[in-house]
This record gives sequence, C-alpha cells and structure tokens, in this order.
Amino acid sequence: MLRHIPNALSVYRIIMFPVLLYLVFSRNELLFSWLICINLLTDIADGWIARRFNLQTELGAQLDSIADYGTYAAAFYGLYVFKKVTIGPWFVLVWVFVAFIVSFLILSFLKFGTSPRLHLYSTKVGGYLQGFLFFSLFSFGFWPPYFAFALIWGVVSFTEGMFILALLPEMRSNQKGLYWVLRNRT
Repeated sequence: MLRHIPNALSVYRIIMFPVLLYLVFSRNELLFSWLICINLLTDIADGWIARRFNLQTELGAQLDSIADYGTYAAAFYGLYVFKKVTIGPWFVLVWVFVAFIVSFLILSFLKFGTSPRLHLYSTKVGGYLQGFLFFSLFSFGFWPPYFAFALIWGVVSFTEGMFILALLPEMRSNQKGLYWVLRNRT
C-alpha cells in the first residue's frame, strides 16, 4: 500500500492542474491559493516518502516531473492574474524564470525526446523557496527581496539543469547536481 502513495500524490497534483486553471479563470483567488499550497505540500510529501522508504521509480520520477510542471504553470498563471498589479515591475523576473523553464524543457525534448526528470538538489531547494514564495505572497503579501531571491535561485537551478542535459548521453532521473555528474564522467 505504501509503495503507491508517492505516485498517488503526483497523480493528485496532475488532476488538480485543470482545477487550478478553472479557479484562475473564475477568479476564485481564495480557493486557488489554498489548493496551490496543498499541491506544494503534496509535492514535498511524495518526494519525502519515496526517498525515506526507498520507493523511487522511473514512473514516479516522470509523474512527479509532470505534476511539478503543471503546478508551476498553474501557480505562475495564478500569479499573473491575481498578483501582477501587486508585484508591478518585479514581474519581469517571472518572465525570465518561465523562459528558463521553457528552455530547459525544449532542450530535453530536442536531445532526448522526453521531459526532464533530473530532480537536482538545487531544483528541490528552489521548489521549497518558490513554494514558500507562493504561500507567503497569497497569505502575507509581497516582499521584493525574497521574491527576487526565489526566482533568481530558480534561474540558476534551471541553468544547472541545462548544463547537465548537455552533458548526459541519455536521460537519467534523480541526478544530484552538476558536481556529481562531472565527477561520474571521470
């Protein structure tokens, strides 16, 4: 039974993607903010359970990555609709961050014909930073220094991911980071 929980949590997040989009379209900011936070918590939970109980699989890595990108897309769309005025000129950082995510995805599809599922340490930390960013933005308000830090961290993380994609001969899940990829090449 336990072995299915990480994948079930990822499937939940995938299913929630259209629900989150609907909430943005219908301008239901309160329910959107609650559900995006639940998505972020289930992302933490599925990864922790999979690592803690040695339940990591290729299917799980792929489901988690799809769920992550859906959550990112919904979160940033919600950010655009609900908080663009609040964020003001700082919103350009969101566009830069999104451009790096899209570049990362395109590189993976061009090179390997599949979505990336590297799960780097820097990406995990970035996910926590950006998750707290969404939570705090919808709960407490906009704080520019943290907003910039969380998004710049994400840009650096996706840059690391692009370097790793360029170095890998085939798609490999659950890479720790560029240091380890380079170390394993020698």
